[in-house]
Amino acid sequence: MTLSQTEKKIIQSAIRDIKDFPQPGIVFKDITTLLNNKEAYGVLMNHLYQRYKSLHLDYIAGIDARGFIFGAALAQMLGIGFVPIRKKGKLPYTTISQKYSLEYGVDEIEVHIDAFGKEKGAKVLVIDDLIATGGTASAAATLVNQTGAECVECCFIIGLSFLDGIKNLKEITNVYSVIEVN
Repeated sequence: MTLSQTEKKIIQSAIRDIKDFPQPGIVFKDITTLLNNKEAYGVLMNHLYQRYKSLHLDYIAGIDARGFIFGAALAQMLGIGFVPIRKKGKLPYTTISQKYSLEYGVDEIEVHIDAFGKEKGAKVLVIDDLIATGGTASAAATLVNQTGAECVECCFIIGLSFLDGIKNLKEITNVYSVIEVN
């Protein structure tokens, strides 16, 4: 399923650019204006539902924190479970974790060891708002696979294709960006 030009324009026009945030030279893609625009959010969520309804997914895994917004809503629409992938130290039960590199150091995400059920091979879609360098997304896909589940795709509302994140993530799993920014 692909977006029509009209649908793409509705979504793109609802995303606000903020120059020099969080530092000079960066153009931040603010999705809060997409979330409070009922038409744009509806178009986006309907598109995601149509894209994933026939994949017979078992779970949606949302990356902390904006992935929770899209992931939980999509999981409910598809009638499947939602799993949060959180920053280290935020989950109360036994977890497994994955470290990843940042421009300024290392961070770590984790998931409950039983997040995708007791049976191996659960089909999981990982979702987040944006992919840039891909460190967090690669760690999330790796983490899903380490649980015995299968990360069938990583989905992003915005893909910054001028960075290497999408290309690097494609070495681990399929990648889909609703909107690509060159």
